[in-house]
Amino acid sequence: MSPRLPLLVSTLALVAGGTAVALAPDAHAAGAALSATFVQPSSWNTGYGADYVITNTGDATATGWTVEFDLPAGTTVTSSWSSVRASTGNHHRFTNVSWNGTVAPGVTVSFGFNVAALGVPLGCTINGAPCTGGTAPTTAPTPPATTAPPTPPPGTTPPATGPMVDVSTADQLSAALAAARPGQTIRLASGTYSGAFLGRAVGTAAAPITLTGPATAILTNPESSGTNPGCSVPAAGFDPGYGFWLYGAAYWKLSGFTVTGATKGIMIDASPHVTIDGVFVHDIGDEGVHFRRSSADGVIRNSRIERTGTTQPQYGEGIYLGSANSNWSCYGNTGGIDASDRIQVLNNRVGPDVAAEHVDVKEGTVGGVIRGNTWNGQGIAGQNSADSWLDVKGSNYLIESNTGTFSAPGVFANGYETHNPTAGSGCGNTWRDNRSDLGGVGKWAVNVTSTSKCAGNLNVVHASNTVTGATSGLTNIAVTP
Repeated sequence: MSPRLPLLVSTLALVAGGTAVALAPDAHAAGAALSATFVQPSSWNTGYGADYVITNTGDATATGWTVEFDLPAGTTVTSSWSSVRASTGNHHRFTNVSWNGTVAPGVTVSFGFNVAALGVPLGCTINGAPCTGGTAPTTAPTPPATTAPPTPPPGTTPPATGPMVDVSTADQLSAALAAARPGQTIRLASGTYSGAFLGRAVGTAAAPITLTGPATAILTNPESSGTNPGCSVPAAGFDPGYGFWLYGAAYWKLSGFTVTGATKGIMIDASPHVTIDGVFVHDIGDEGVHFRRSSADGVIRNSRIERTGTTQPQYGEGIYLGSANSNWSCYGNTGGIDASDRIQVLNNRVGPDVAAEHVDVKEGTVGGVIRGNTWNGQGIAGQNSADSWLDVKGSNYLIESNTGTFSAPGVFANGYETHNPTAGSGCGNTWRDNRSDLGGVGKWAVNVTSTSKCAGNLNVVHASNTVTGATSGLTNIAVTP
């Protein structure tokens, strides 16, 4: 199982130099104060995942940060994201990337990493000051040349700062997202919200950030604009056309509302521990919901996805987990892969008119659960070999208690398929208690394309699965009782 992250938070005071004039007893120079806290949201027998969440509690903007620490002998960093890492022996140095180096007062940014073995960081500093607090150097490190991330347009009235923020216009929603804090709920009124909606604040396990509204609260973003800075990262003037976008935003809950009329539906980038519950995503140009850039430990449940791939059928997946290995240079972590691991896909209704796979499970992802869903394959287009409900290229997934049907029109080869584009991928998956109706068109309910590539970690199809309307049968491999 591929690891995932924790988090460190460090504290830094960047105090402006100069001579103070004692005009008032409480006079002080404006300065940035970066605090950081180490959190370990996931762990396993041989390692853990961590994050540093960096918060500016001062009254001036910080421009650039560097976090350094040592790990005990035998403990190593195996991968990282949302930072530039340099490691020498047991010493590790992380600096900001283009979009998270400028930290305004009250704003948080984060980066994460996976660790082999169980030792925790020692001697942590941020911009040369102790992570637990202290005085920073008078000269802050120079960040790499970057394009600043976009500042959402202000609302006609500032968003509330309390635990419940009610919004009813697109401007108010953008402002509320920009000002979001752990524990807040942003509540959408009924209506249509048109624009580029981006969440980047970091919640916590104890205080997630919630965006909620009724199904009549409709987010739409029909046209992209601006220049893509490369690999689809937030940048001033760039609108990728996503219906809703989380970037570097852990611990969010999205519930109830509708996303439609966008190039892509809900995009989760570098954002672990995101829960999507009861949303309706439909009439989308490409994929409906995408967990990408090592957005591990997420959940999508009780949701509906229909009519995807209206612009590009071959990219019209209902739910997309991870990235193809050909895209790891953009969306993979520094270890190479897109480790969007342990995603749970629960009790959703996907289709009809989902033009590609209902769930596309990409290589490099591991340990997810796909349970209790209903697949309606009517309208699947078959382009780019997208001709099954699920294409499972990830490993060690549990796929159980799902119900799938197919009826014309559409191009349909098998109910479930496995593929092995990288070493060890597409292996160790288990099918149990699934019901499949292939409409007299599909060949196998579960088609395992290779057993030789999964030596020691075979795919397993249990006899509790049932199939009707198949031209060949339940599966092309031996059935396990």
